[in-house]
Amino acid sequence: MGRINYGAKPWIVPMPVLIIGTYDENGIPNAMNAAWGMISDMNEVTISMSPHKTTANLEVTKAFTVSMATADTVVACDYVGVESADNVPDKFVRAGFHAVKSGFVNAPLIAELPLSLECVVKSYEDEILVGEIVNVSVDESVLTDGKIDMAKLNPIAYNPITHAYVTFGETVGTAFSDGMKLKTNS
Repeated sequence: MGRINYGAKPWIVPMPVLIIGTYDENGIPNAMNAAWGMISDMNEVTISMSPHKTTANLEVTKAFTVSMATADTVVACDYVGVESADNVPDKFVRAGFHAVKSGFVNAPLIAELPLSLECVVKSYEDEILVGEIVNVSVDESVLTDGKIDMAKLNPIAYNPITHAYVTFGETVGTAFSDGMKLKTNS
């Protein structure tokens, strides 16, 4: 069986489904779905995003939250990606989201999304947002023994090849341990 070449495509799979929370100049919460994001340093997140309501809010507040979308919030999380707050100013509420003020940044935590990075804007240039993570907020409902339990969190990922949201499967290994079987003592 050979390989098939598809050309240059943004196909890193799976991609996390990130929900970006911001306040506007009047303190009205907004949320948007961003699939092209990643951790880019120990306390830094980088997200590709074209200009729209969220980026206008970032200019005002210089802060945002990044929450992981979950299997039980697929409809709401997809909605905030397909609807613009410029057209529907109350899309946050229509999605069924409830804002909780962050204690660390001027941005909303979304009560329905249990894992959030609370960030300040480091830069926004050439449609690339870089944020400094100042706190990670996790709802106790998704913890087991004080650690995030992936089965309880049940985050979703985006498959850009099929345009599908998927959940994660079972644990198949242990990082920083399984590879030790092949490491030689030198």
